[in-house]
Amino acid sequence: MNACCALTDKPHIAIIGSGGAAMAAAITATERGARVTLIERGIIGGTCVNIGCVPSKILIRAAHVAHMRWQSPFDNGIEAATPRINRPALLAQQQARVEELRAGKYQAIIDHNPDITLVHGEARFIDAHSLSVKRGDGTMQSVAFDRALIATGARPAIPPIPGLAGTPYWTSTEALVSDRIPARLLVLGASAVAAELAQAYARLGSEVTVIARSALFSRDDPAIGETLAAVFADEGIRVLRQTQAHSVAHANGAFTLASNAGTLSGDALLIATGRAPNVEALNLDGIGVCTGRDGTIAVDAHLQTSVPSVYAAGDCTDQPQLVYVAAAAGSRAAQNMLGGDTTLDLRSMPAVVFTDPQIATVGLSEAEAQRNGIATDSRTLSLDHVPRALVNFDSRGFIKIVATAGGGEILGAQCVAAEAGELIQSAALAIHQRMSVDDLAAQLFPYLTMVEGLKLCAQTFRKDVSQLSCCAA
Repeated sequence: MNACCALTDKPHIAIIGSGGAAMAAAITATERGARVTLIERGIIGGTCVNIGCVPSKILIRAAHVAHMRWQSPFDNGIEAATPRINRPALLAQQQARVEELRAGKYQAIIDHNPDITLVHGEARFIDAHSLSVKRGDGTMQSVAFDRALIATGARPAIPPIPGLAGTPYWTSTEALVSDRIPARLLVLGASAVAAELAQAYARLGSEVTVIARSALFSRDDPAIGETLAAVFADEGIRVLRQTQAHSVAHANGAFTLASNAGTLSGDALLIATGRAPNVEALNLDGIGVCTGRDGTIAVDAHLQTSVPSVYAAGDCTDQPQLVYVAAAAGSRAAQNMLGGDTTLDLRSMPAVVFTDPQIATVGLSEAEAQRNGIATDSRTLSLDHVPRALVNFDSRGFIKIVATAGGGEILGAQCVAAEAGELIQSAALAIHQRMSVDDLAAQLFPYLTMVEGLKLCAQTFRKDVSQLSCCAA
């Protein structure tokens, strides 16, 4: 067994993984004088750049362009046309950008930082200060550390549906790299990944059926799922609510799914029912790292696990599975491993789903606030009151602000709107600064932008905005 890295006076941080949390931690740790050993069993870069955020947003954007060429609010004056989809060419463009970003934002950073050593292999804890790494050639390498960070991410969770195992079903990974557009696509799931990929494939030519155990976005404000369901219906995407899959069969290139809504058929089946942490190989029980019922690693406010020398960040933990949360957590974990005292404030954490219109949320929903014993006041603004939406001829959706009753402090915001992701950060900053709806309503917002809708929604707590002129303060 070989020892890793020459001994130096620098503290040694071992990081398992190489995605958003891992890289943020590695950069922060070396900036603060540590040496880092990154251990990666697969491809450098983790989920986001390789099989998550980057390729999915490229696919979604391509599908949006295809949809706008086929149909837009301006078809009376701009002749529409049915686009011809060359999926292999789109895929090549997508993967070239993925490889470019992986090389520039991950591999190059590792290559040019003398304090980062990359080890390829699968890590397993021996004790609270050492790891063994099984390399690709079968040899073992030992890694002793002062502190360790687990940043192993997550993978698609596969439900135990009879008949599913052994069939060529898709997860998001396969859906993003498929070089074909199936004529009929069945999508099992009802949240972000399911909705994004369902709409993208529908816009590229698939006949899509979404199978929802409850309803679309059932954990969010009900208006979100209701609005998106109406959009999907307009686009010909079938959504089956309250539907359970009983069994799956695959024969002659086609899937058959038995459910309480009847028998469903498709040429491809996408499973998008959640994600599971990549922790099985780590021997966490053997060293006393506590995990939840779903396998995620429990961390405290400082990203420390139940073992003092071991920290964790990213999708393998019990924190929100968002890459910017992972990166922020990785950076803070590195600071704390080296004597810092910093925490991650999730109170004003925004989230975006890249459907069209987009879904963007931050802070508490009305139901969440009330479950926490907070009396609330809220207003919902339909987009036909937002000038930018009117001139776009696209008033699908709404903006909602949730505030404390009486004082009016902003607790949360929920939006369904074109480019909602571009406006939600203003709401996040308002929450972070503990602004009231009156404070927000008094701010200057540029006219004919979607973010102006936040100001208008805040104004509805005191005024009837339908009685205001276009840019009245």
